Amino acid sequence: MACIKTLLCVGACMTAWSMTTGDTSVPKAQNVHWTSLDFQTILKWTVEESEHTYTVLYSEKNHDNWMDVDHCSRTSETECDLTRELEASDKNYEADIRADSEHLLDEFGSDYDFPHTYAPMFNPYKESNISALEFSLTDVDEGTVILNITHPLTSISEGGKQQTIKDILKNDLKYKISYYKSGSTGKKKKIVDSSSAEVSGLDAGQSYCFMVAAFIPSRPKATQQGAWSTLQCRQGDTHFTQDLSLGAWVGIIFILITVIIVFITATILCCRRNHKRHKNIQTAQSSAPI
Repeated sequence: MACIKTLLCVGACMTAWSMTTGDTSVPKAQNVHWTSLDFQTILKWTVEESEHTYTVLYSEKNHDNWMDVDHCSRTSETECDLTRELEASDKNYEADIRADSEHLLDEFGSDYDFPHTYAPMFNPYKESNISALEFSLTDVDEGTVILNITHPLTSISEGGKQQTIKDILKNDLKYKISYYKSGSTGKKKKIVDSSSAEVSGLDAGQSYCFMVAAFIPSRPKATQQGAWSTLQCRQGDTHFTQDLSLGAWVGIIFILITVIIVFITATILCCRRNHKRHKNIQTAQSSAPI
């Protein structure tokens, strides 16, 4: 009997303690990854549905000076914009997402070992994706065009001026040009240094189509090339035959051959009829009495 009373007493104590302390489980951030376009760098994660908040800290690789992100402290969001903190630095950064809980902070204080998740290492200068460039076409002569390329703006400012990708990448930025003649499946590519790029050796009077993309050979292969631009075409001579396909040419030739055959056949039949008619007239004249 005494044993049963002891068990009941222990159970009651444990129930009272759990009601006092509450649930101490705090879900960790999951699927932590970076997204970065034109040097706007955002750290994202997912969490199980909960009412907890999360705090983001970042540090340069192999450094112990972890720094808070003011606008991502005890946030209920599942992303944090680190563009201003990382800018476009050619450095390797780490980030740590710490799960918070108000009632546990109140009870145990900041020394409580809250669950946290480290983000993969990230280098903004080498890994930020580059969006599609824009360009215009200018004819120099029948065999040469110039592509005038403009650069997308970034979210980074310096001296009150919003920076372009050219301002950041400087001489590391090259340009890849892809072009082909209309009706041809063969594409040519070239890499140039200047944003005013000349393409020569084009067939006179032919229509050509062009695309451009940012190219940074100093980067890892996975992030060397930006997105391709919209396709733009230079119109050649406006002869209607230029845009005809092989099937259209076959149809035209067939029609021409048919017309020629019909013409020759009609000519032969007409000649035979006239010859026969002329022969009948001669026969009638020779048989008439004198």
